[in-house]
Amino acid sequence: MDAQRILDLFLFAIPSLITGLIAYYFFREHTKNEDGRRRFLLKKDLQVTAMPLRLQAYERMALFLERITPSKLLIRTTPLSSNKEDYEALLIQSIEQEFEHNLSQQIYISDECWNIITTAKNATIQLIRKANLLEKTDTANKLREVVLTEMMERRSPSDAALSFIKEEVSSLW
Repeated sequence: MDAQRILDLFLFAIPSLITGLIAYYFFREHTKNEDGRRRFLLKKDLQVTAMPLRLQAYERMALFLERITPSKLLIRTTPLSSNKEDYEALLIQSIEQEFEHNLSQQIYISDECWNIITTAKNATIQLIRKANLLEKTDTANKLREVVLTEMMERRSPSDAALSFIKEEVSSLW
């Protein structure tokens, strides 16, 4: 009789175990779905607040690149004297100040975009330094002329970076 009781208990326990396992499985799936939904809603809310900040960062970096375009920089920054070294330092200082003013924007844009912007800044500085080292450059006004002539012959480093920013912003939509 003991064996019969154990068999009866086992037969009664099997449906309970099956029901418990099914309930556990559904509860786990429901919890997983709810967690995923909460994460999606949180990400969606964050994206709504972060998107304007990201777009503003891209706008500021586009403005930075426009401001350091040699032709615009030379028009905006006039020489204080005829000394070419002083003018070179003034131009580079102006570029560096603009860059430092926008340093915090790097947290809102991609690393690749930031590297391209930094490269454009450095290439512009190099362009000014190389123009200053030329023998024909003997005054600040001659430095302006040489840099502007160089920009007529080739594309500005800022233009390539601006193109990249435009592509990256268009991929956000």
